[in-house]
Amino acid sequence: MDFTAPNGQRIRRSADTDDKVQAQELHDRLKSEAWRQVKLGERPSYTWDDAGLRWLDEKAHKASFADDVQRLNWLQSYFRGVLLTEMKKNIIMEVADLKRRETSPATANRYLALIRSILRQCVEWEWLDAALMLRAYPEAKRRVRWLVPEEAQRLLLELPAHLRDMAEFSLATGLRQANVKELEWSQINLFRGVAWIHPDQAKARKAIGVNLTPSAIAVLRRRLGEHHRYVFTYKDHPVTQVSGKAWWNALKRAGIENFRWHDLRHTWASWHIQAGTPLFKLQEMGGWESMEMVLKYAHLAPEHLAAEALNIETILAGLGTFTSQREKDLEENIS
Repeated sequence: MDFTAPNGQRIRRSADTDDKVQAQELHDRLKSEAWRQVKLGERPSYTWDDAGLRWLDEKAHKASFADDVQRLNWLQSYFRGVLLTEMKKNIIMEVADLKRRETSPATANRYLALIRSILRQCVEWEWLDAALMLRAYPEAKRRVRWLVPEEAQRLLLELPAHLRDMAEFSLATGLRQANVKELEWSQINLFRGVAWIHPDQAKARKAIGVNLTPSAIAVLRRRLGEHHRYVFTYKDHPVTQVSGKAWWNALKRAGIENFRWHDLRHTWASWHIQAGTPLFKLQEMGGWESMEMVLKYAHLAPEHLAAEALNIETILAGLGTFTSQREKDLEENIS
């Protein structure tokens, strides 16, 4: 189709159909919309596709950008060509329910969160007057999975050398999987005993300073000379997969169930809390954006509330006195 709008703009594009009747219908609609926008000041009609493309263009810096691309690809099969003004709550929730049944409520909520974010952005772009309220599905609260030292030792003994070094380094630093896999020698100063994660490598997009423990330094010294650029490699190539067959077989031989690679980070945090590391310091060490993400470990070290726990003892002592007198009275009555 090829026409000129009343404002002089040339509209030239494919109708994306082999049906001439449909193509003509689309041509006439676009031409009518262009006239109404110029002559009557109406807002242009944007589609979900328009919103998705602009979102990807503006959010390419996000740490979760690859996840957004994957989710948008799945959503396209349902929302391709749909006008934003026709994105109704019941239609969106029907699609989300398909994902919920296919996977889990938690996964479906990630898709809903992306849709909410895009629609809210459309309001900022003045493509929509208001964003829809999309309620998330209830999610079961998961326990924090972590290993006791004896379990960690069994696992390390069962892992192949390259994964053992990576796992031990993760337990010593708490770094996320991607940061360990992509760690370069240029990010390490063994003399000072520090390493750093650049902002563009961190999930929260904030630089993370890492104090290297003796255990972490021991791992790094073993890796010296293995590769000129990357710290952790396998057959002279950066490690791209850690949760493969070797990982799961090692877990099985070590007798450890329901444990993911990311749980090494949970283990590091849990050990720190139990050793007395304050929550606010753990937050900085782990590069968490908010304290809320660290509080899930707080229950592992309730000792910091020991003094407050004793506040009730005065009442309990009085209760004990009352109970003892009551028993004494009952014994006298019986006798």
